Amino acid sequence: MLFNSLDFALFLIIVFILYWFLFKKSLQLQNLLILIASYIFYAWWDWRFLSLIALSSLVDYIVANLLKQNQQDFKRKLLLSISVILNLGLLGGFKYYNFFVDSWITVWKSLGVTMQANSIDIILPVGISFYTFQTLSYTIDVYRKKMDPTSNLIQFMAYVAFFPQLVAGPIERAKNLLPQFQKARIFNSDFAMSGIYLIIWGLFKKVVVADNCAFFVNQIFDSSANYSSLELLLGAILFGFQIYGDFSGYSDIAIGVARVFGFSLKTNFLFPYFSRDIAEFWRRWHMSLSTWFRDYLYIPLGGSRGSRYQQIQNVIIVFLISGFWHGANWTFIVWGLIHGFLFMPLLLAKRNRTYVSETQVIWRQLPNIMLTFIMVTFAWVFFRADSVALAYNYILNIIEFNGWGLELFYKSSKMILFSTIILISVLVMLIFEFITLQRNQHEVRLNHFSVIFIALLIVFMGVFKNPSDFIYFQF
Repeated sequence: MLFNSLDFALFLIIVFILYWFLFKKSLQLQNLLILIASYIFYAWWDWRFLSLIALSSLVDYIVANLLKQNQQDFKRKLLLSISVILNLGLLGGFKYYNFFVDSWITVWKSLGVTMQANSIDIILPVGISFYTFQTLSYTIDVYRKKMDPTSNLIQFMAYVAFFPQLVAGPIERAKNLLPQFQKARIFNSDFAMSGIYLIIWGLFKKVVVADNCAFFVNQIFDSSANYSSLELLLGAILFGFQIYGDFSGYSDIAIGVARVFGFSLKTNFLFPYFSRDIAEFWRRWHMSLSTWFRDYLYIPLGGSRGSRYQQIQNVIIVFLISGFWHGANWTFIVWGLIHGFLFMPLLLAKRNRTYVSETQVIWRQLPNIMLTFIMVTFAWVFFRADSVALAYNYILNIIEFNGWGLELFYKSSKMILFSTIILISVLVMLIFEFITLQRNQHEVRLNHFSVIFIALLIVFMGVFKNPSDFIYFQF
């Protein structure tokens, strides 16, 4: 069930009516409704994988409560190991089995040894990377005694499967979201309305910006050898806006839907394309994942403590695993390593925390913003390409520069109009975000006029198209 579909609109209305009118006097019934609605939402893709969410939820619920009862280090470590092995085992089996098998065969083939293996046709459960990390953080925090486990199974299962952010985040922490299932929620019209406005803004970024950028991006990346260097460069730039509009749009919709039901989710994107260096970019891009790796991988590895070599090692490990988290393909690993190496000069110069608290952008920082955007854009080529070789050739063809041709964008009056609309939509998005950033706000706040304007754009640009998947569903 896609956020940008009529099915979801109808689903949302039905759940809203039941939640606020029929079950508003019972917290337990509201939580049960959220759980049932979340399972229905997920089953819309494939009901068979509900068993994975249920299994992960039950195991971590039991493990967390046993952790509270046991104080012996050995038993506690054993219990935590059960949670980690089960969750990462399911994630690894479904997401990475064929990758490791194929890579193993390729290595032996390069040594002159031919091996035969039949890859298993494994369907990747939607959102498994997200809810696995969400439930893992719960057991780890209970193990670290940073929070007490809940004894209410319905509350916990609803927290794990909460449908607004189930399949593509934000990756919530139990310390933030679980307590909201434990206290009565009272309908607040202003809070709910801010959620609706955020839903509209998220749909604009997905339907108007991302989906229309995809029209050109798919053509260019699918046959990059047929296009000029300028078209390839524009294809990479458009993909940067496509993936941002797509993913941050999903997060905005998720946060907005949660507010409609009285829940507050954390910000997942903070206008990353206005970042002034790579370090700031990762503090603004997919923040729930970045902070997850910081708290559960980078700091346990030693963080910024230790020798300079250890610091470099820790950063590379985090970016390597971050890339691998995104998908079972060498392109994602290379993409992660590229960002790791781009981060190195800042780390070595001790400038990786230059823009930690500063929010507003001043005009003399524009070259830094442009340079950061260029680096991120070239890294996106590896993220989008089907193979490392294709990504390398794509970038090489840009650098070698074979002309200024733009036939793809201007081959007809219809394409000229379409290209212009895309340019305007991207500029509208950036202008709104820049104004918001300068006001030190964390989200775009629309007024009544802009809501009507953007809603009309969504209808105009999306009403005649079938709803498309969100990019991060594959992760």
